[in-house]
Amino acid sequence: MDSITIGIILAVLMLSLLAFGFWVSLSLMTVALVGVILYGSETYGLIFASSAWSSSTSWSLAALPLFIWMGEILFRTRLASDLFKGLTPWLGALPGRLLHVNILSCGLFAAVSGSSAATAATVGKMTLPELRARGYNERMSIATLAGSGTLGFLIPPSIILIVYGVAAEVSIARLFIAGALPGLLLIVLFMAYTMIWSWLNKGGVDNSPDVRHSWKERLVALRYLLPVLGLIGFVLGSIYGGFATTTEAAAVGVTGALILALLSGGLNRQTFFDSLMGAVRTSCMIALILVAAHFLTVAMAFLGIPRMLVGMIDALELSPMMLLVYLTILFIILGCFLDGISVVLLSTSIMLPMVAAAGIDLLWFGIYIVLVIEMAQITPPVGFNLFVLQSLTGKNILYVARAALPFFLLIGLAIVLISWFPEIVTALPAQMSR
Repeated sequence: MDSITIGIILAVLMLSLLAFGFWVSLSLMTVALVGVILYGSETYGLIFASSAWSSSTSWSLAALPLFIWMGEILFRTRLASDLFKGLTPWLGALPGRLLHVNILSCGLFAAVSGSSAATAATVGKMTLPELRARGYNERMSIATLAGSGTLGFLIPPSIILIVYGVAAEVSIARLFIAGALPGLLLIVLFMAYTMIWSWLNKGGVDNSPDVRHSWKERLVALRYLLPVLGLIGFVLGSIYGGFATTTEAAAVGVTGALILALLSGGLNRQTFFDSLMGAVRTSCMIALILVAAHFLTVAMAFLGIPRMLVGMIDALELSPMMLLVYLTILFIILGCFLDGISVVLLSTSIMLPMVAAAGIDLLWFGIYIVLVIEMAQITPPVGFNLFVLQSLTGKNILYVARAALPFFLLIGLAIVLISWFPEIVTALPAQMSR
């Protein structure tokens, strides 16, 4: 059989396994195994063992469980409550007022969590009841949280950027700093839209005078923000300043998170055990998918499918921009049915050769794909943030998806902006490498 026929067989097998509810990792392994057998190799056991070893022994990968554990520890502290208290006095004069707490709290928590779902859940538990009690429009409250919760994927330290960096062999430290400006861009877009919406819908926000605060109250409230800002600055500053590797900074982050949890009274034997087991479960899930995706990459290479795809793209004579348009549509469709990490690993397994052949910077592509996955996080039927908000609010998932639609479009606008102005992504890493 030729490569095209084998590729079609494997694609149908993959879709069938996922449709029947198989684990993503087992689906990838099965497809890879079938691919190696179709290639005619009888040493698939040895091929799997060697690919599993090479994909799981990268030193950079050690940062992954540490950052996950840091997020799990802080998830069980009163960090979200402190963020709310610290930000509220500063936002009383902005149109939209406390709706901006959702956006900024998610941005700050994302910088210590690295997880989109954890960001949306932690901040939402604190802010949604308060916004409801103050009479804010419920749909807009849900929308700001759904959109801003996706920042957990982009703002460093991001778990998904670590996974991409290991799989694509791109510097994780450079990926982290590349995600900083796009993350700030999204926050600005979200806040600007919220202000415009508030001007047009004055009845949807709390307009009572008691939400205004004096400068003294604002300065006093900063004490609630100092712990998390200090942890963010220490972890990311050690990476960007060249004082620590990503893995070393992750270890420092875990230590800082444990100290914060202890000082806040949120650390005891049970929360310590729960955070550790939560980190183990998530890390094992990601590691299994990573091993399976690498096995699939090896199988695809044996079969010549990446080379065939590159040839097909070359024959179509697509410009890099048109290729990105098609990939964006494809990734959004994949994101409707798969979690973000699976989409990243599938793309690195199959599509990176054609992306590299098109002359697209793999560092820039990492930020691009994370933004597309952020869009998928608020796209039914398997948008993880939609499930989180459905459980928090009791609303129908389609209601949550419709509420989040403007933020879906804003993330799309951010993708257009970084495509037109790639320096938004590449400027800071270029400064770092000098």
